[in-house]
Amino acid sequence: MECMDARAAALVPWLIDKGLRSTGRQDLLNTFCEKLVEMGVPLWRFHLAQRAFHPKFGGIGYNWTRSDGISHEHYERRETPREAWLRSPFYQMLEQGLDRLQLDLTGNEPLRFPLLEELRERGATEYFALTLRFTDDDSAVDPNAPSEGVLTSWTSDSPTGFSAEDRALIQSLYPILGLALKSMSNRQMASDLLQTYLGRDPGQRVLSGEFQRGSSTEIDAVIGLFDLKGFTSLAGDLPGQELIEMLNDYFGIAVAATQDHGGNILKFLGDGMLVMFNLGSIERDAQAALAAAAELCRNIGLRNEERRAQGLPVTDWTLALHAGPILYGNIGAENRLDFTVIGPAVNQTARIAGMHRSVGQNLIFSQIVQQAIVGDAHDIVSLGRYMLRGVAEPLELYTVYRPHGMSPDLTPYAED
Repeated sequence: MECMDARAAALVPWLIDKGLRSTGRQDLLNTFCEKLVEMGVPLWRFHLAQRAFHPKFGGIGYNWTRSDGISHEHYERRETPREAWLRSPFYQMLEQGLDRLQLDLTGNEPLRFPLLEELRERGATEYFALTLRFTDDDSAVDPNAPSEGVLTSWTSDSPTGFSAEDRALIQSLYPILGLALKSMSNRQMASDLLQTYLGRDPGQRVLSGEFQRGSSTEIDAVIGLFDLKGFTSLAGDLPGQELIEMLNDYFGIAVAATQDHGGNILKFLGDGMLVMFNLGSIERDAQAALAAAAELCRNIGLRNEERRAQGLPVTDWTLALHAGPILYGNIGAENRLDFTVIGPAVNQTARIAGMHRSVGQNLIFSQIVQQAIVGDAHDIVSLGRYMLRGVAEPLELYTVYRPHGMSPDLTPYAED
């Protein structure tokens, strides 16, 4: 840093400020590249790859060009690495433990990386790549499971490529850029993991500071209990991995249907899940819950047809819906909290869920939900009034009539 030139001295405070303010990575990188060009660096293309802590994506890549600006893509987790990755400069750098790679792209001699052949055809003259690890572990890196850090490449289309001063500038700024990216990615990682494990709304609330034990908010919402029918007997017959795959298959459909209509997944309960619709009014909550139930019914029916055709085991589902005031917040011990819902409405939803076998319906909802439904989009049918355990007054229960049944492939009710 003692040899920092005027260009670096101007960019370092800006990078630090952006890192402290947690500006989005895409905006940061786009402006950073533009500033380098304004300072005379003949940067034509910039690429960055960074590990992602996400159940679906293993990494994220940002690509900038002088003509098109910034774009990004997620790299899905794969059991077998992509061929393009195995034949990339980044892979070789990690495999050989290289911190820096500089290659002249002028001339006609063959290049050992297909990517660089493509860049040369597009007018590139120099490829300059750097690695930066965010850990103090000096052990060898597995290119197919790299540690935290960033990989960057800087490509020029100037006839003479980058000057020695340009490369020195990039290298002097690189640790500061890495620190800003680490700050931003840590917050993104926290957000992704909290929303994945707690749910979208609870995750956002915890990240915003709602993590004090006992803190809660009273809200009016529709609560739902989704369950897979006959799962206990299936669990005794299926191998463990097949059972997990089956659970994930059905839960994927149920979660998508709930979230597509604004609902939140509060927690998974073995072979079931607790969901909540809190969209601002009981009418919107009820409409969203029934729309989600219709989507869930349709998609599980279609998926069961596919599973049967593949020789896979199938099961059916139930969903109980109720509404009322609930406490939404943190419950537990000082060192282990759960962000969840409690209250009579939650308990009564569980009691309603216990009526599926008695009434022979997949979908059951209470009179409170029925009264909140506006319009006649659903053919609502009363199932009668019932005295439920722990509930002082009788509750009238309802379902939605479908000409061909609530589910096109109902399986016999079985004890769970």
